[in-house]
Amino acid sequence: MSALARFFASKGVKISGYDRTRTPLCETLENEGMAIHYDEDVCRIPSDIDLVVYTPAIPKDNAEFVHLQNSKVPVLKRSETLGLITQNMLGVCIAGTHGKTTISTLLAHLLTQSAVKCNAFLGGIAKNYNSNLILSETSNIAVIEADEFDRSFLKLFPKVAVISSTDADHLDIYGDKKALEKSFSDFANLVPNDGFLFQKYGTPNFGKPHKTYHLTDANADYYTTNLRSENGVYAFDFHAPDFIWKSLEMIYPGLHNVENAVIATVVAHLLGATETEIRNGLKTFSGIKRRFDVHIQTENLIYIDDYAHHPREIDACIKSVKNLFPSRKITGIFQPHLYSRTRDFADDFAKSLSQLDTLILLDIYAAREKPIEGISSEILLEKCTLPNKMLVEKSKVIDHLKTQPLDIVLTMGAGDIDQIVSPIIEHLHTNKK
Repeated sequence: MSALARFFASKGVKISGYDRTRTPLCETLENEGMAIHYDEDVCRIPSDIDLVVYTPAIPKDNAEFVHLQNSKVPVLKRSETLGLITQNMLGVCIAGTHGKTTISTLLAHLLTQSAVKCNAFLGGIAKNYNSNLILSETSNIAVIEADEFDRSFLKLFPKVAVISSTDADHLDIYGDKKALEKSFSDFANLVPNDGFLFQKYGTPNFGKPHKTYHLTDANADYYTTNLRSENGVYAFDFHAPDFIWKSLEMIYPGLHNVENAVIATVVAHLLGATETEIRNGLKTFSGIKRRFDVHIQTENLIYIDDYAHHPREIDACIKSVKNLFPSRKITGIFQPHLYSRTRDFADDFAKSLSQLDTLILLDIYAAREKPIEGISSEILLEKCTLPNKMLVEKSKVIDHLKTQPLDIVLTMGAGDIDQIVSPIIEHLHTNKK
């Protein structure tokens, strides 16, 4: 939503809006000249608006949403608006239940740092640009993070598409994994016959011609060998069907991000970036806020924040931390996101979280949902098998950390856990050994 707001603002359009919580991103948008309010009040809606853009995550009974739907002002979903903006561009749409933010942001960086250039509408804040919007005066390429929630990605026009994963998620929308995979099949079939579709090796075959990629599986069309970590830098050999690039390097941590780099490299090369440009782009990619975001790294203390909110993402995040820092103790702080997701994947959440040495579990962040009877963080905590586990109020996390021996601190979640990131950094900086 904020990327779209920034796009329209770049065209000189006056922007106003509503959000439930005032976040640092909202404050940044305010500083960029946008009028944002946080109380649900139809009297705060300007009288001279020409277009309303909304996220399907907003509750259907939101007073402002209901009022605007009954008005004569055009009301469009975020995905419809994004599709209209980019329909005449060369759409590069990155989809998947995991990985799409990192792939799209890394790809946008590789292209922007090359002679190719691009426009990009991203789901996270790229550290290299301190924004989720990249605009080019010379390129007709649009890198788009294609969101499967509410089937939003079916409003896009992909000439090049990536499907990174199709794990069960958003079952409150889809009902079951079969319906989710049908939606991904519909997305794949949006790619025209003269377009390009790439899928992670092992994802379902949707009957559409495609190429595959994987971290290390040589059965895929694109993969790596000789993967190693040297002084905090990942190095690997990149294999394509007709060439090999030796010793690519990436400073962005996480084994799952090396796999994301594989497909970003594939698409960047397809669109015209050279080997030298891609090598330099991988080395200079600073990452994304809240995606394996390393805030503190000293000999005695490490703090990493991550958006992980699905069991597979949590598993990948924890394993990447263990891979980078073996034999060290991880204190994980996790905020479950949505009652329905907690219910649908409770056992998987417990299995992933039980890899931690200490678990600090927060209450469920409801987002768009009403509470579901019998579903709570207490139930999830009971299922976790690690001995050091506790349920803590978000407002009391810092006080609790003051009583704990800390080695690695890891925050995870997609709700408002980001509001305690800065306080944690301040506390750890003040008290680090």
